[in-house]
Amino acid sequence: MRTNGWPLIVACLFLWPPSVLSAQDLAPRAYLITPTHSNVIILSYSQFSGTLEFAGAVPITGATANANLLIFSYYHTLNFFGRTASVTIAMPYGIGDFQGTALDAPKYSYRSGFLDSFVRFSVNLKGGPAMKWSEFAEWRQKMLLGASLKIVAPTGQYDPTRLINWANNRWGFKPEFGYSQRWGHWVLDGYAGIWLFTTNPEFFSRNIYFPNIQIQTQQPIGTFEGHLSYDFKPRLWISLDANFWFGGKISLNGAQNPVTLQRSSRVGATGSVPLTKHQSLKISYSNGAYISYGGN
Repeated sequence: MRTNGWPLIVACLFLWPPSVLSAQDLAPRAYLITPTHSNVIILSYSQFSGTLEFAGAVPITGATANANLLIFSYYHTLNFFGRTASVTIAMPYGIGDFQGTALDAPKYSYRSGFLDSFVRFSVNLKGGPAMKWSEFAEWRQKMLLGASLKIVAPTGQYDPTRLINWANNRWGFKPEFGYSQRWGHWVLDGYAGIWLFTTNPEFFSRNIYFPNIQIQTQQPIGTFEGHLSYDFKPRLWISLDANFWFGGKISLNGAQNPVTLQRSSRVGATGSVPLTKHQSLKISYSNGAYISYGGN
């Protein structure tokens, strides 16, 4: 993407796909437990489409993004000091188109490549002791309390001379607390977490616009997430989903832009359908309920 002028160059840092997607997770039943030594391979496809909201901060209009993500994940459960715990490792790959009008000139950018990989460790704190398959068959959920830590590593494709990259060139950490309560066929889930980011030591640097090194930082992003789901029968369920996230002001070389504060929410629904004894298909849809800044 070629642009003209200092204001636009600085502003375009917000056309950053990982920042658009990082806080928008909607994952019902994330703290439900499974028997120890369970192994699951998860293949996911996600499609994101919509506008990029800049709240008048930059001379960009009609900005849109169309991103397709393929994610390969491995999930394993274990006994952690007598409690149920799990480890998830994931590797995403993305293909996306980004376009808009900058200073009355249409701009277009295409990107494909690996996003940053991540690992998530989750442990049950109350209501879910580590169980074998025979014990789990007799167990019935009531209230579950859990905690998790998600770590995003800077392993994706990143070119510091470009504005738009799939990867972040920094580490991300998300500690989270989770609650799940069952009443018969109904399950209520609620999570509260916070995204913490390290510094990107080389953002949009060593190019014709900025021959030196630029440093980018971002404030924490607080996240809240809720789900209400109903079981028709084992592994066949639907869920209503909603989240809210706030924070994440971005600074470039120590200069913070206050309009990059995010206060946004998404709502959607998820359905899970068993295919075989060992396989299920999960389909979800969500839309921006309120997007103050970032990806809608």
